[in-house]
Amino acid sequence: NVLITGENGTGKELIAQEIHHLSGRSGEVLVSVDIGSLSETLFESELFGHVKGSFTDAHESRQGKFELAHRGTLFLDEIGNLSIHLQSKLLSAIENRQITRIGSNQPVPTNIRLICATNRNLENMIREGLFREDLLYRINTIQIDLPPLRDRGNDIIILTEFFLKKYAFKYKKPDIKINRQAVDKLLHYSWPGNVRELQHTIEKAVILSDSSVLKPEDLYLK
Repeated sequence: NVLITGENGTGKELIAQEIHHLSGRSGEVLVSVDIGSLSETLFESELFGHVKGSFTDAHESRQGKFELAHRGTLFLDEIGNLSIHLQSKLLSAIENRQITRIGSNQPVPTNIRLICATNRNLENMIREGLFREDLLYRINTIQIDLPPLRDRGNDIIILTEFFLKKYAFKYKKPDIKINRQAVDKLLHYSWPGNVRELQHTIEKAVILSDSSVLKPEDLYLK
């Protein structure tokens, strides 16, 4: 099991995808779940599934994400947003390697590679009573900490060149370049939104520029 930590926009989901593609499970499915978007009432149904008639809107039986990810990888994003109550249910599923659909008494074995991600400090949450220590031990056999973009030096230049090429092609501006002064502006910016903000900045600059050369004034930074 792998835990990926880092600020928003650092690329945690991309790292999860790469781990899956380089693993022995690459020929199977990668199932992603944004924990932050799930309400408490939907959590069990989404992850463990349900049988027909188990609640008002259960018009048919449905597999949960654990079953869908069987033999593949299950990626749980924003694991730090999970309530203590639901953490215990997740821990049970991980430890027992099986789930039970809502409305059923029949356990279903699962074989998944679990990858979780969070932008929160889970150890601080444990001290505050907001995260289970035993769950943390289960999800971070390997922990990968992604540094913020402001600490990644010349990666900013490499990423800028990548996004410039991508959006020059997308918006049919193949000759567009970026000058040294504009690059210096990017290097000296703090990037609170990390790689996602850099991507948005370059795309916007390519769209709005009337010139074949991006200058500092073409970069709309906070």
